[in-house]
Amino acid sequence: MPAEPIENFNEVSQSPAVSQLPGDAYVIGAGDVLDIAVWRDESLTKSVVVLPDGTISFPLIGVVTAGGRTVEQLKEEIRTRLSSYFSDLTLSLEVRQANSMMIFVVGKVNSPGRHPISAPVNVLQALAMAGGVNPFAKKDDIKIFRQEEGKTVIYPFAYSEVSRGNRLEENIILKRGDLIVVP
Repeated sequence: MPAEPIENFNEVSQSPAVSQLPGDAYVIGAGDVLDIAVWRDESLTKSVVVLPDGTISFPLIGVVTAGGRTVEQLKEEIRTRLSSYFSDLTLSLEVRQANSMMIFVVGKVNSPGRHPISAPVNVLQALAMAGGVNPFAKKDDIKIFRQEEGKTVIYPFAYSEVSRGNRLEENIILKRGDLIVVP
């Protein structure tokens, strides 16, 4: 059970926070590169980048919302839109690069910034990716900021406690766009 959030702020979410736990369907996000191919039609074989607004453009059908959808949902949308042009349509859609899977670590860590993730990562792992906390960090006052349903939710993280094996519920699995602040 994840730690209880300590605060809620009313803010607009820029992108959906998406869990990528094993077994979850991948949710497409801005910056992802998609390979889309219609069998037997070279002119409809394209690599497209999901724009910051979550859209892509594809021949014959124009602009399609890709962000926030699973690969299967987007594939079905494209198949439906192209079906008026083809009687027997075989469509392939793959994520070539998952560029949207980012977390952010700021503050008193050795390597702050944006960190790509390609598998589920918890807070301790993310701090390790950021080079660890530096000696001046307030280790037990770390916070994780997450966008959920249009609100910012803040989760506490006490590094000293979790690293000793206590309060493990605070070592949550991070989601796309999470921000870890190490004061």
